[in-house]
Amino acid sequence: MSSTDDSAIELPIVSSQDRGSVRFDFDNTYARLPERFYARVNPTHVRAPRLIQVNSELALKLRLEPDVLESPLGIEILAGNQVVEGSEPLAQAYSGNQFGNFVPLLGDGRTNLLGEIVGLDGVRYDIQLKGSGPTPFSRRGDGRAALGPVLREYLVSEAMAALGVPTTRALAAVTTGQSVVRETVVPGAVLTRVAASHLRVGTFQYFASRGDTDGIRVLADYAIARHYPEVAQSKQPYRALLDGVISRHAHLVAQWMLLGFIHGVMNTDNTSISGETIDYGPCAFMEAYEPRKVFSSIDRQGRYAYSNQPHAAHWNLTRLAEALLPLLVLEEGSEDAGVASAYATLAAFGPQFEAAHREGLRRKLGLTTEREGDAELAQDLLDRLAANAADFTLTFRRLSDAVTGPEGDAGVRVLFSDPAAYDVWSAAWRRRLEEEPGTAEGRAAMMRAASPIVIPRNHLVEAMIAAAVERQDFQPFEEFLEVVSNPYEDKPGMERYILPARPEECVTQTFCGT
Repeated sequence: MSSTDDSAIELPIVSSQDRGSVRFDFDNTYARLPERFYARVNPTHVRAPRLIQVNSELALKLRLEPDVLESPLGIEILAGNQVVEGSEPLAQAYSGNQFGNFVPLLGDGRTNLLGEIVGLDGVRYDIQLKGSGPTPFSRRGDGRAALGPVLREYLVSEAMAALGVPTTRALAAVTTGQSVVRETVVPGAVLTRVAASHLRVGTFQYFASRGDTDGIRVLADYAIARHYPEVAQSKQPYRALLDGVISRHAHLVAQWMLLGFIHGVMNTDNTSISGETIDYGPCAFMEAYEPRKVFSSIDRQGRYAYSNQPHAAHWNLTRLAEALLPLLVLEEGSEDAGVASAYATLAAFGPQFEAAHREGLRRKLGLTTEREGDAELAQDLLDRLAANAADFTLTFRRLSDAVTGPEGDAGVRVLFSDPAAYDVWSAAWRRRLEEEPGTAEGRAAMMRAASPIVIPRNHLVEAMIAAAVERQDFQPFEEFLEVVSNPYEDKPGMERYILPARPEECVTQTFCGT
């Protein structure tokens, strides 16, 4: 699918010899796939780019020089105004189920895959510009990104990385010097996103919906080589690929829920084959624990509510199994056997999610051994949190103080509308702790490592965005980014980042920003 879009203007090619060392060492495997997998299209020029932030730590891991990225030439590259030698810009083709409704053609409507880099860890990463202008997949959109959503994705994706959750990362953000029209006229920006890849369930659906079995096979072989090389020599590599994706997502969603995270748009085009969290649109972290909590303004039916996330993930993975079915049938030798293989693989999601979630809850409760009744003890606490509007993050963090002795109970009790509800539960918890080996101090350390003290609380995210959009003040973003990059550390002066929103500060809805 080659581009004939007028917006694909020729941009200067910057070589490694031009005005300082600009080396990305691109090795672009996706660009070597058949051309029906993508559209070749350059990013479009912006008027007056200005740097907001370069992620120096990530840049170094990618063998990039932060000072070069921060230079005038680096900013031009990060804005999409210049193309680095070795880059082969393209927009990927994919389909997707959006809130259950299948859309045959979505694709990268405002992103541009510049190329791939192998990092210091030996892992291959995509370097992508988000908000870089229209592509053949833009569907009459402007292809741009607003400043607010760019800052949200930068901050929340870096917070998730610091929390230990598999995620795309933010390498840089720049303003464009141009406005975009959303609900109002707002400043534009470009995010440089880094991912293990941008392969999605929707990428497989794109070829499946066209009856392109050869495309499915090429894509599956590519996904195996890039993300699951250990299964390449399997007798059933395509079932093993499905097994791997299912396992990674079972653990990913368990991690989300153990942190109170709500993705908000768990469509199949936002479900990555690598098992990373991707596309931070109307995402949010719960404060008061509420299993049915929804923040996304477009999720009117609660499809992706907090407690629905495991079901949504399983539904999306079922769509992947459907797309892979022609390959599973070939492996198994008959259609019935291929369908049975898919069902057997999908059946593993629930047990894997439940096991990962239970293990995470045990760590948060200071339990190193597994005993009968542990799941009920954890669920009893969650039920009491919900009934008493207790803050999810702070409750588990303060339990790490209470585990060393009853004198720590006061900090937890105050979070419950009826403190007696905590007292009843904590009595059972302490009886269970008596059966645990090790020291109270050791349990407390384990609990602190499993329960952050800082999350990107929604009112602070919105305040940070407002400062940048309305006053061009990026200091709140920089300060907040530093705090969420160390979410398990309790330091003096952090109270405003730790405490829940006051009633007048509560954010009840988040917005996609596209």
